Amino acid sequence: MKRTYIYLMIALAAFSFTSCRDYLTEIEPGKTLLADFYVSTDAAVQNVTACYTPLMWEFQGTYLPEWFIGDVVSDDALKGGGSTSDMGDAYDMENWRTTSNNGLLLQFYRAQFQGIGRCNMALEQIEQLEVGLDSLFSQKMKDRLLAEVHYLRAYYYFRLVRVYGGVPLVTKVLYSSEDWGQPRASVNDVYNQILDDLKFAEEHLWLKKEYPAADLGRATKGAAQAMLMKVNLYMASPFWQKQGVQKSPAECYADVVHYGDSIIGSHQYSLCDDYEDNFTVAGENGPESVFEIQYAEVGWGDYGPGFGYTAGSFTQILCRSRSGAIGGGWGFNHPTQNLYDEFEAGDPRRDVAILNPTDDQIETPAVEIYLGSRYLNNKYGMYRDPADIGGGYGKWSLHASRGPLNNKQIRYADVLLMYAEAALGKNDPAPAKEKINEVRARVGLPQLSSVDTKALRHERRCELAMEGHRWFDLVRWEGVEGNGLKAHMDAYKALESDEAQFHMTEFIAGKHELFPIPQEEIQLNSTAMEQNPGY
Repeated sequence: MKRTYIYLMIALAAFSFTSCRDYLTEIEPGKTLLADFYVSTDAAVQNVTACYTPLMWEFQGTYLPEWFIGDVVSDDALKGGGSTSDMGDAYDMENWRTTSNNGLLLQFYRAQFQGIGRCNMALEQIEQLEVGLDSLFSQKMKDRLLAEVHYLRAYYYFRLVRVYGGVPLVTKVLYSSEDWGQPRASVNDVYNQILDDLKFAEEHLWLKKEYPAADLGRATKGAAQAMLMKVNLYMASPFWQKQGVQKSPAECYADVVHYGDSIIGSHQYSLCDDYEDNFTVAGENGPESVFEIQYAEVGWGDYGPGFGYTAGSFTQILCRSRSGAIGGGWGFNHPTQNLYDEFEAGDPRRDVAILNPTDDQIETPAVEIYLGSRYLNNKYGMYRDPADIGGGYGKWSLHASRGPLNNKQIRYADVLLMYAEAALGKNDPAPAKEKINEVRARVGLPQLSSVDTKALRHERRCELAMEGHRWFDLVRWEGVEGNGLKAHMDAYKALESDEAQFHMTEFIAGKHELFPIPQEEIQLNSTAMEQNPGY
């Protein structure tokens, strides 16, 4: 599916529901009946493909990749860029200065709801199609397409809930302006909707091996099982329990293990022999890939109309070195010394995740070294791809403004570590040790004789470094008001450079674990939407 994305925007204004029995009610030029579009399996597939597209979006008025939250807000990365004023919205977020008028948070919020809107349209229309519509539209195909959309709607809502908490829960097409005002749902209701969608997806999606090569990248049964693992881990955490999740931690951990057994037992996935293969164009949708956002090669300029303008990723140019000699990018997402020091001696994952340029490679220290950090995101900025130009940095990592490198959302290593975490939650350390040691063995690290929560968290941080997970892990692990996460972030701040500390304000427990609902969205909503505490 990577090279065959179809940019399909279904705007409600484009459809007419009037009769065409006489000239007074004929369809206006340029308008299309829904019934005229949904006439084949190909049309249904196109509609489902369009539901994936908002996952790709990284620009609309400002840049909005999720790693600006997952990496930069955490202790793994500093904002970077040419100065502290470069991407001011991200600067505010990493330094606990966020307001409800933050542009990055507004556009991120809207991108997810555009994805949800597309999903609701696809579910409504595909459900009405009769099996046998054409030779390809079997019950199995219909169920699969509906399952893909249920998976994607769950994915968009998961992205929203872990950033904002409860959000409006919209599960149908809103045809009337009277329906536009939607109340803010509880965290528990949002998570339950996510679980319902994922359970439908898990029941009806196909195994990865059942998809033709052209469709690699679509949601699979394994992807749904991995998301059910992830969502249940979140729901089991002290922070999300405190936000009103009613499913007990014991039930959540049991479900993580259940779905983990299913995905591991399917033998559809395995760890890549070479860890670095996960971050090359040649390694996309490989044996370790459970779900990744698909991007394509384009050479267009950096700016455009916004959402949906490009099939390429902005992440590459955003994260590349500002030095023309080793990237010519914009230098965002600088790994911290704190992260660099987390890796054990001899762990090859450190140099895959973090590029440490030499003095000779840094052309302009004033704009390339950000608040004391010279490090760069090597996974998604300066990634190597020997298949491109015979080794060294790939052609796209040097020349393209929009890169083709897919973004790995769920890897099999993540599945193994989620399983280990749930096993520890169940006080069952033996399978946890087995899974953690499997991840360590791939990169040649010594096997652990025993494991605990500290070992698990260390392994997740190193294995998934600079992949956008860290902040969300910290919140669910230690996000209890008045303790845990605040102490952790205060300790991290104390170890940062003097320059970085100068810009940081105090982390406030009970406020900064979540970000504010965008004020513009509150004002546009005709129902009362309560803001998150402290904003």
